Amino acid sequence: MITGAPPSATGVDTVPTRFAHTCVKICGLTRAVDVDAAVASGANAVGFVLYPESPRYVPPEVAAGLARRLPPLVTPVLLFVNATLTQIRDACGRFDRCILQFHGDESAADCVAIATSVGRPFWRAARVPANRPFDLLKFAAEYRAAQALLLDAEVAGYGGGGRSFDWSLLPAKIPAHVVLSGGLTAENVRAGIRALRGRGASLTVDVSSGVEATDAAGRPLKGVKDADKMRHFIAAVRAADDSCSG
Repeated sequence: MITGAPPSATGVDTVPTRFAHTCVKICGLTRAVDVDAAVASGANAVGFVLYPESPRYVPPEVAAGLARRLPPLVTPVLLFVNATLTQIRDACGRFDRCILQFHGDESAADCVAIATSVGRPFWRAARVPANRPFDLLKFAAEYRAAQALLLDAEVAGYGGGGRSFDWSLLPAKIPAHVVLSGGLTAENVRAGIRALRGRGASLTVDVSSGVEATDAAGRPLKGVKDADKMRHFIAAVRAADDSCSG
């Protein structure tokens, strides 16, 4: 449940009400073949999970090697959960460029201090609960230094667990660049884009489990992507953009 005062009450500047192009981030990459396929599919950013408890974890040195495969206009995003400054500084030192994504319990002051120390921009994840109030506008004001806010479903642990949340509960105007995450697939991303279009300064969609391969029994192979699913997902995003701008 999302609550909050009108955007003007947050003290954060208002945002445009229309944007024409939705960016795409594919997260949880662990293999070179999947990085190459994500780029070929048209991804704008790729995410590497540097949280050791995640089944999609990759060590920083492996992530850095994968990131070296990226062309200049595809951005690596490094996902951290309650990591120390030393750990983050060590990881960032392996990358020529990257964005930090804080997905744990980091305070606004923590995020700013770490990002300033390593000289990188950051995104802050907002884990949106289903059954209790959540003031997204207050959260946006608190983390106003973030380059973007990533909206994910709250589940046990950290990350959305492949679950979506009720997009209709989001405020009409969100004073931030918005990254929509949690349970997105080629089948529902168009609805997500239509629901979020115009609510933030820009829109990015972030997919992980929705483009993963499955085993013979249909179980997801976490960290292993399916090239066809990535292509279909990005095609669905572009089709959504075309339909919304028409």
